[in-house]
Amino acid sequence: MTRRELLSTLSIGFGGCGLAATVPQPHFAPKAKRVIFVFLNGGPSQVDTFDPKPLLQKYHGKPMPSGANLKTERKTGALLGSPFQFKRYGKSDTEISEIFPKLGAHIDDFCVIRSMHTERPNHEPSLLIMNCGVPLPGRPSMGSWLSYGLGSMNNNLPSFVVLCPGVPVIGAQLWTSAFLPAVHQGVHIETKEKDVRKLIPYITPQRGPTEQRRQMDLLGKLNQIHDPRFETGVESMEVAYRMQSEAPEVFDITKEPEAVRARYGDTPVGRGCLTALRLAEKGVRMVQIYHGNSQPWDNHDDITIHRKLANEADPAIGSLMEDLKARDMLKDTIVLVGGEFGRTPSMEVSGLVNVQNGRDHNNHGYSMIVAGGGFKGGTVYGATDDFGFKAVDKPVHPHDLQATMLHQLGLDHTKLTYRYGGRDFRLTDVEGVVIKDLIA
Repeated sequence: MTRRELLSTLSIGFGGCGLAATVPQPHFAPKAKRVIFVFLNGGPSQVDTFDPKPLLQKYHGKPMPSGANLKTERKTGALLGSPFQFKRYGKSDTEISEIFPKLGAHIDDFCVIRSMHTERPNHEPSLLIMNCGVPLPGRPSMGSWLSYGLGSMNNNLPSFVVLCPGVPVIGAQLWTSAFLPAVHQGVHIETKEKDVRKLIPYITPQRGPTEQRRQMDLLGKLNQIHDPRFETGVESMEVAYRMQSEAPEVFDITKEPEAVRARYGDTPVGRGCLTALRLAEKGVRMVQIYHGNSQPWDNHDDITIHRKLANEADPAIGSLMEDLKARDMLKDTIVLVGGEFGRTPSMEVSGLVNVQNGRDHNNHGYSMIVAGGGFKGGTVYGATDDFGFKAVDKPVHPHDLQATMLHQLGLDHTKLTYRYGGRDFRLTDVEGVVIKDLIA
């Protein structure tokens, strides 16, 4: 019998479950306590954001000099130079695109990983690999693994919250707890509404506190039946019950001064990042902010749309970094920014003759940036080839990044396992290495 099973057996109802939720301990001393993941939904282009390629500019409109085929899914044409200038920011003199000036002001806090790669060039499996560690649905998400491995820091709020203006492609499979206890599932909150009462109507009491307490006590008695599936359901309901006292306050960003809200921007991603800051302050273990629910960064037709998207994301991310540092929280908060893959350095071709100014999906090489929680700021790690198509130096798979993040949170990714169906499962499947060069 495991320690978790023993505690569950000895306990009756939520009181024991609440105790069990506080029991998990990290495998070793952690540098980080929480994660904020700003997900640029749709696959941002690395050569237009964080990976400058002078040769791509030189050969704009021309075929690849080596004659190599840059196709991943669709037909591609000549090379497409970035329409954006790259600038050097910070004491680290790191080059990133001009479309991220506010993020650039904090570039010395970020490690820019330019050698990410993944298996698939289509959205669904790549979204699942980045969020759940495998390309197929049915596995627990990263936030659920963190909740399971580290427990809650605030019993009145869920450990894992997902903020999105709607439901992204695949939907709840991206924040599922799968076969982990249901209490570790991510709580999805829509960010398209400005009014907190519309944002989270289900935590507004529909009955008086006395009647609600009677219902929960009845569930507690039924829980003595001791069906583990029933017990985890009761635990989830108890969390929802207690959220009614704290969640309306923490989610109500109108409590923030108008100047602060203006700094983040009156957009779903701006409201999401400001809400994430408030949730992190209250002890939520992981917050994931989706920039859009319909893959706005999936710019097959015109890559210049990246500028409009960055105008929404940049002030939100920059303000989040500013406020985390002002509250002395960045040191123990991992901030991850990126998408499910990158984009080709070549133009995407539509039909037989119409060459577009957009880019196709590219899983062979892309960029993500990570700050805080003991990650080494002001550095660039890895590289793609001269045209930004494929990772060629120090390649990083999502499993490696996940393993390194878990390490900073005090968890050995090979030991954070759950037995289900006769085998032990983990976030990083059977792969992943901790990349020590990313760690300060």
